[in-house]
Order: sequence, then C-alpha cells, then structure tokens
Amino acid sequence: MTSQSAKKKKVITKPPLNRFGGVRVVERRINKSDVLDHSKDAVAQEIVDIARANIGHIMEWDNKGNVKVKDSKEIDEFAIKAIKRIKVIPGKNGDSLEVEMHDKVAILRLLAKAQGLLESENNVNTPSVVGITMHGPEVIDVEEE
Repeated sequence: MTSQSAKKKKVITKPPLNRFGGVRVVERRINKSDVLDHSKDAVAQEIVDIARANIGHIMEWDNKGNVKVKDSKEIDEFAIKAIKRIKVIPGKNGDSLEVEMHDKVAILRLLAKAQGLLESENNVNTPSVVGITMHGPEVIDVEEE
C-alpha cells in the first residue's frame, strides 16, 4: 500500500434533503401521514354518512307533487354531508331550488372495494385465461368378418 491510499478516509455523507423539498417539507410529510393515520376512522365515517343519505332526508313531498326542503333543524348531520351543491334559481313565478348530492354510486363502489366486495378497477377489463383440454372419442379397430 502506498502512503497516499492509507491516508484516505471514507466520508459518509447524508443524502441531500433538497431532493425531497428540504427538511421542513419532509417533516410536514411525516406529520401528515400521522394525521391521516389517526383520522382513518373519521374518513371512513364520512364516507358511510354520505352513502346512507338520500334525498328524502333533505326534502319532502306530498301526493300532489308539492316539494319543499325540510327545515335545517330537521335535516340530520349525515344528510347535510351528502349535499354537494345547493343552487337557487330566480324565476318569474318565484325562486326554484336545485339540490345536488354527491354521487351515491361512486361512494358505494368505494365502500364495496374497501370491504373487498368488488375487484379493483385495473382487473376489470383483463380477460380470464381458461385452459381447456378436449378429448375425442376413442377409436377402436373392428375386424370385419
């Protein structure tokens, strides 16, 4: 060994955190994952609330077709979560109200996937592979007399 190679020391450097946006960004990402981990039950409850609400929780109607929005005190909190948008449309005969709710089919699909009731989307369009082995009739030689 030469004296020069004996003097070289291995220096271990830390990976630069700038690639990840800096120390503060990395700390925020770590904290966000803790927050999300602690709030899984709350997120699940929000999804279930949206899934179980229907328009009857928000509006009521009679035999004559008269429709009205229930008083806000009568609407359950889970039903309020399911409202995506409320739009008031002014008209000649008075204002009309449009209530749009979150997509129930999408929410139910999300819940079904979470419970393992549906296949994931990426497997839906792939063909199934089935092996088929066919056996023909057995050939028997018959001697003629």
